[in-house]
This record gives sequence, C-alpha cells and structure tokens, in this order.
Amino acid sequence: MSFDTLGLSADLLRAVREQGYTIPTPIQQNAIPLILSGKDVMAGAQTGTGKTAGFTLPMLQRLSENRSEGSRRPVRALVLTPTRELAAQVADSVETYGRHLPLRSAVIFGGVKINPQIQALRRGVDILIATPGRLLDHASQGTLDLSQIEVFVLDEADRMLDMGFIHDIRKVLALLPKNGERQNLLFSATFSKEIKQLADRLLNAPELIEVARRNTAAELIKQVVHPVDKKRKREMLSHMIGSRNWQQVLVFTRTKHGANRLAQQLEKDGLRAAAIHGNKSQGARTRALSGFKSGDVRVLVATDIAARGLDIDQLPHVVNYELPNVPEDYVHRIGRTGRAGKEGEAISLVCVDEHKLLADIERLLKRKIPRETIEGYKPDPTIKAEPIQRGGKTQGQSQSRQKPRGGAKNRASNSKSVQSKGHAKKRSTSESRNGTDSNPPRKHVHRTSGNKPQVNTQRRRSGSVRGRERPALLGNYPED
Repeated sequence: MSFDTLGLSADLLRAVREQGYTIPTPIQQNAIPLILSGKDVMAGAQTGTGKTAGFTLPMLQRLSENRSEGSRRPVRALVLTPTRELAAQVADSVETYGRHLPLRSAVIFGGVKINPQIQALRRGVDILIATPGRLLDHASQGTLDLSQIEVFVLDEADRMLDMGFIHDIRKVLALLPKNGERQNLLFSATFSKEIKQLADRLLNAPELIEVARRNTAAELIKQVVHPVDKKRKREMLSHMIGSRNWQQVLVFTRTKHGANRLAQQLEKDGLRAAAIHGNKSQGARTRALSGFKSGDVRVLVATDIAARGLDIDQLPHVVNYELPNVPEDYVHRIGRTGRAGKEGEAISLVCVDEHKLLADIERLLKRKIPRETIEGYKPDPTIKAEPIQRGGKTQGQSQSRQKPRGGAKNRASNSKSVQSKGHAKKRSTSESRNGTDSNPPRKHVHRTSGNKPQVNTQRRRSGSVRGRERPALLGNYPED
C-alpha cells in the first residue's frame, strides 16, 4: 500500500514525497482513512511508528477542504500535548506537511514570553498546538477563542494523566464546541485503563486502532541490561561510549539534579555533553537539542520529560543510566531509537537497587531482557540493595501520581491560600527581598540578680498593607 491509496490530496502527497516517504506505516494506513471520513479515533501504536503524521495529514486535508471565510481566521484545530518538546515536534510536522496548503499554524507553551504568542493569535491561526498550562493562560487573558474548533487532538493522552493534567483537560474541553460538533482524536504509544475511561466520556462512537500489543517496544530495538554497581555507572558509561566509538547517545536519568551532575562528569571525562530537563529554560533546552542533532553534542542527558516528543533521525543508542520508576516510561525512553524502520540499541545500566524496577518493566513487556556483564565491571555481590528515593519518598512507599498543579480547582485553592495568609506573607516577602527585617524588634532588657540579661523581643505592629493579588495566570505547570 502507498500513500496514494489513502485519499490524500495532491498537495499533501507532494509534501510526503519531499520527505522521502512512499509507504505508510500501519498506524497511518489505519488512521488516515478513518480521520478523513470524520470519525472519532482512539489510536495506539509503538513509539516511532509515525503517529504524528497519522493525524497531521488527514487533519490538514479536512481543514483545507473547508476553508474559513472572512479576513480573521478562527482556530479550527487544537492539538494538546504534555510537553514543550512534543508540541514543537508536532508543530514541525504540521509546517512540513502543510507547506503547500494555505493554512496557518502556531505553537504555544510555557517557558517563553507570551506576547509573541498573543501577536501570532491576533494575526489568525487555523491550527494551534499547545501545552495545557499556557493554553489556559491565553484563555484566562481573553487572547484565545476555542469556540470554533472542528478537530481536537489529544496527543500522548496517557502522559497527560500521568503528569496530572486531568483537571486542565476538563477545563479545556469546556472551552470547545459541544462534543457532537467536533471531531476528537486520541493518539498515544500506550493506553491505560484510565485513558480508556476518559475516551468513553470524550469520544463519540470512536474507532479503536491498535496496530501492536499495548505497552510494547519496537521490534527493531535491541535491548540489553548491563549489571553494574551504582558507584561505577558513570565510569562504565564513559568507557562504553569511548571504546565503542558512539557519536550520538541519549542518556536518561531519574532526576534533574542527576542529569546535571552526570553531564558535568562526562564533560570532565572528555565527552561533549549537555543536559535537558524541566528546570532548564526553553532556550537552553532548544540549544542542547539542536547541538545534539547537529553532532556538536555527543551525549544528551535527559529526564523523562524528554522521553515524549524527541524526534531524532536515526538515533543509534539510548542508555537508561537509571531505570524509570514507572514501567511505561521505559517504553517511551527506548522508543527514541529504532524509529521509522531503522534499527537501534537500548542499554540499561542496572544496579542492585533497581532489580524490582527491572522486574516491573519485564512484567510489562512480557519478556526477559538479556543480561550482559561488561568485563571489569562485574557487580560486587556483597553490596545490599538500598531504597530508591522517589519524590521525597522511597521506592515501596506510596507511589501516587504527581498531583495536578495547573487545574482550575488548584488555582482557586492557591488563590484562597494566598489571601488567607494576608499581611504576614507580604511582610515576610518584603523582608526576604530587602535582606533585613523591615520592622526591627524592640528589645527590653530586664536584669535579675545573679543572672544574665533576659531579652524579650516584641515586634511593632506594622500598618496593614493593601494591595491586589497577582492573578495566577503565568504559574508553573508540569510541562514548564
């Protein structure tokens, strides 16, 4: 089967050919005709099999066939993603495949200035790609109208729930036309029971597409586990990169601090490395990723925020320096390699502390991952397993998902909390800003015979400070 048989327009087929593609992937073969027919779709496929093009191509065609009238272009398609990187990737696909169509697109996410985004929206946009937090910022400020959405795409839906976006998703849905007046598409590499429950409420008689068993890794990825002591992981990683002459390696850690520290250590070992995670500014993340793609950066160290949305052509090696706490994240991590029919290698450095995490991953995959011990790095059998720190708790304690930080209820709760604390909070803020106590306490010294002076501290009552609370429009969201 070729793209010519899927019902795509000549302009879209031209754009596809310019990218060197001739044969659609299984997910594209199944999804494109259904989306073109206007049906709601819930689609799952292995990471790296072309899910993005699977909804981008038919979405572009449907919008181009029904162009909006008038000088002002309303937003007619909304693609919601959990992370900035994934939003940028989808935006690139929309621009690439829609280059021969008279459609405009824009991408909005946190971590960058909001004014250029406002200006782009004012000029008129047909297709909007966004992360939930910044999208709701625009809606709160009245710079965005979603009442004319014709196609709504929820990309990486399971990750949305993992990151606590369920309340934000509900608030976004309230801004859209009624369910029967729009087409809804859910795409993800994995689908949990919770996602299917969400789909039951969101979709109208959807077509379910699963081109492979759920929660599986691509068959072209060679997976291997290298047992090693925790304190020797960095040493062995440098040895493997150097001795095997790896020129492009994506390495995953569990924490942001761990990513920074590992990147610095690899630099000291003579390997050009950079870190990418949620605490980095968007500019720093973009520069690191650009350098990695161009070859200026040999090793990119990332947290799981980069497991979704990183699209690197022919990436040969992915290394799990630390195994993820959530087994499904392993699938998305190693899915950065072995993409578009190319082979890849996924290596996991596993210490004794991570044996339970490895067992959880293998249970999800329903297969054992081969073990290979590197000569000179055989683990010390006398070392006992220690608990793995996880978000202030240790592995084996409560493993609840991250609580939503951007939902409507939380914002209201935060606002009430700020107001209830009142002047005390403002006073402490002023003090911390000045570096000194703005109202120094009076000291009354009472001397008693035979004892040292006793000092009583009494603070002068400061006058009340009246002021407006800053609206929580540009707060930190999980994708920021």
